[in-house]
Amino acid sequence: MKKEEFKTLFDAYFESIRRYILYRSGNEELATDIAQDTFLRIWEKQMIIDPKTEKSLLLKIAGDLLITQYRREKVAFNFFNTFQPDNKSTTPEDELNFQELKKAYEKALESMPEKQRTVFLMNRVDELKYKEIANQLELSVKAIEKRMSQALEHLKIQMKDKISGIILFVLGFRWNRIEAEK
Repeated sequence: MKKEEFKTLFDAYFESIRRYILYRSGNEELATDIAQDTFLRIWEKQMIIDPKTEKSLLLKIAGDLLITQYRREKVAFNFFNTFQPDNKSTTPEDELNFQELKKAYEKALESMPEKQRTVFLMNRVDELKYKEIANQLELSVKAIEKRMSQALEHLKIQMKDKISGIILFVLGFRWNRIEAEK
């Protein structure tokens, strides 16, 4: 695709793609980002697009990107949204530590490459086995194992200074529960 063809396509459909995503998401910033990503995909892959189906192709790509974004956000924060420590046994310090760990985890997930993050979240949050993930992503089990290994290594590197905080939080949480039960 030549630069002029791409510019024509962009000028003709960018605003309608952005409005479509805005309608579905209700988020202007997200709509703009996804519309830009849609055209970026077209440009990067140098797709040859049939003029008869160009709008439907762009809408399909944008819709898929929105769904991917939604799933990523939903799965990534599922743990932290569902984790409810027993308020009787937590201190304000525990709550502060938990919030710091949550932010560090979210930051580590955001910086993780998408392919690794997808596999990690499918395994750890959706509790899918490697074979199930491989079937859904149409990859080999070995590829899933490699991505999972890379994801864990990424988390280890990104959260290395928080590991002691995690251990102390878990031990402190358990110790508070033991004390409360006495």
